[in-house]
Amino acid sequence: MTHVDLSPESTAAGGSLSLGGYLATPSGTGPFPAVVMIHEAFGLNDMTRRHADRLARAGYLTLALDLFSDGATRRCLVSTMRSMLRGSGRPFTDLSTARKWLANSPLSNGKTGVIGFCMGGGFALLVARDGFDAASVNYGRLPSNLEESLRGACPIVANFGGRDTTLKGAAGKLETALTNLGIPHSVKEFPAAGHAFLNDADLGPAVLRPLMRVMGIGPDPESTPEAWQRIEDHFAQYLKD
Repeated sequence: MTHVDLSPESTAAGGSLSLGGYLATPSGTGPFPAVVMIHEAFGLNDMTRRHADRLARAGYLTLALDLFSDGATRRCLVSTMRSMLRGSGRPFTDLSTARKWLANSPLSNGKTGVIGFCMGGGFALLVARDGFDAASVNYGRLPSNLEESLRGACPIVANFGGRDTTLKGAAGKLETALTNLGIPHSVKEFPAAGHAFLNDADLGPAVLRPLMRVMGIGPDPESTPEAWQRIEDHFAQYLKD
């Protein structure tokens, strides 16, 4: 498990000047299926690293990319969210750079998936048609032009929480759009779960955590095992030889 520097590739592509990330490598000699991981709005933190380590234990060469590589979290968050709403900009260049870096790694079997959580889930949905072989979207925001944004996307597995007040109806809308487009998919809403339910600890300022719980944001140990199994089964189907 190590930090990787993608700045030469990123600079050449017109992306972040200091692009980096956390690489979690499975045990063994490989080659391995690869996954680009996209963090929540809180940035590349220990939670994201634990998610990456988990996928590595399941056999995936996992690069947790730092979309805030070039500056402070608050400033980068604003510009990154604006790019997600536009569907274009530096984060998309960075994600393309990460996908190509992984695909060209001697440890990779050439197949690459993408997984995202919260903000990262929104990005995973938007890049699902940009050269990835499989995508995992976890409580990600849906784009306003949903079907147009998903046309030509790779197979998608998506997990949402029924108690997530920030994404009411999102699971059903995504299910309908993917069905209409004929894209292989599995979308599930977990009734007892809220937003960020795959996390194993509360995040954010301590003073805001009671409010976040009221809004349906936080871990749900009961729903997490099935959601992770769905992710691993999906990636196994489309990424493993």
